[in-house]
Amino acid sequence: MEHFKSINPATEALIATYQVMPPEEVESRIGQAHRAFLTWKTVSISERAKYLEKAADILDEKRNEFARLITLEMGKILSEAEAEVTKCAWTCRHYAQHAAGFLAPERIATDAVLSYVDFQPLGVLLAVMPWNFPFYQVFRFAAPALMAGNAGLLKHASNVTGCARAIQSVFEEAGVPEGLFSHLAIPGSRVAGVIEHPLVKAVTLTGSEKAGSSVAAHAGKHIKKTVLELGGSDAYLILEDADLDLAAEVCAYSRLINAGQSCIGAKRFIPVAAIYDEFLERFRVRMAEPILGDPFDRTADMGPLARLDLREQLHIQVLQSMEKGAKCLLGGQMLPAPGAFYPPTILTDVQKGMPAYDEELFGPVASVIRAKDERDAIRIANDSIFGLGSAVFSQDLARAEAIAAKDLEAGSCFVNSFVRSDPRLPFGGIKTSGYGRELSRYGILEFVNIKTIYVA
Repeated sequence: MEHFKSINPATEALIATYQVMPPEEVESRIGQAHRAFLTWKTVSISERAKYLEKAADILDEKRNEFARLITLEMGKILSEAEAEVTKCAWTCRHYAQHAAGFLAPERIATDAVLSYVDFQPLGVLLAVMPWNFPFYQVFRFAAPALMAGNAGLLKHASNVTGCARAIQSVFEEAGVPEGLFSHLAIPGSRVAGVIEHPLVKAVTLTGSEKAGSSVAAHAGKHIKKTVLELGGSDAYLILEDADLDLAAEVCAYSRLINAGQSCIGAKRFIPVAAIYDEFLERFRVRMAEPILGDPFDRTADMGPLARLDLREQLHIQVLQSMEKGAKCLLGGQMLPAPGAFYPPTILTDVQKGMPAYDEELFGPVASVIRAKDERDAIRIANDSIFGLGSAVFSQDLARAEAIAAKDLEAGSCFVNSFVRSDPRLPFGGIKTSGYGRELSRYGILEFVNIKTIYVA
């Protein structure tokens, strides 16, 4: 019988094994989710909100337990795991409080006696989720999906199966109809079979471009809606009038949060020539500060990467970039200790054609690219297949806002701050970073039937 293994990335010790679900169990869970949906869609939004509020309470009550599970399975430091669980509770409460307004019918004046737009659930939704934020990635899908009246199936990354089971338990304890939200312990090779199931109505995926392309192609073949949040190589522009201490601090923080394993983590740093050397030195100091160590140790600033193979892949990208002319200013060495640890690394002299320029580096590696001036920095930022997030640092707020709003090709553009998601704001990308939006009102409207009602 096939099993998934959950391995502690800090120690390489086996945590647990989980049996892969046989096809008949998957079929049963899909059917159960559909039956639960038929009940759930008749429940008023105000009643649904009570269940989401209860889920938020459970997340708060069990924050320490869930945070330790996150840290154990994927290695982020405990304080970051705790913050992740807290953000899940916030997201649940946000939709519990605002879904009624988001989904309120919209009356539109026409020649009819009455015409309006109504928002109704689609049915059973499949979520294919990654390991880097094993709770939050799921809740930012689940909270709006369930409040809209849908049911959810979760195909989580195999190395965080314990987290998948825990998330299911949150909704079960909150008292939602049995089977309304459940996880499917299946390998990626079996996702296509779930997508094509007639009771599954739509799919959302957060992951790599390769995974997104595969899921989108299969969903398209069966004419099913998809939302994709894929890779990113966020560019941070540092202009000549930037507060360089602030820029260095924020850039280093954004690059190293979650050990650099964030789709919207800063990855390409583009200082203009006038302040290049000054920024680089401040940035180097900030990047060298974090203490790597046991993620359960409160004195550690950064834990390991989530798996050994991910560390190996990252190191290959670093070496290939150096072979093509990039200089390593900091880090860049495999650590001898057990675990998937990788040090904060800075690559300079990064040029097009290098992995550090063209690809997503999913770990604590910063690519620094010198720009001649503001226009050149914008050109470099947009010279990417990705378009998830970006940031601009300048003390001229009007100037920075204009660049963020009009010039940068990304789904989110921040000024003098690092890119992050917020349940109050839409989140998603363009280009190969995906399409569709999560969070805010835009996120809840992705998986509803936007129905026109016309009464003559």
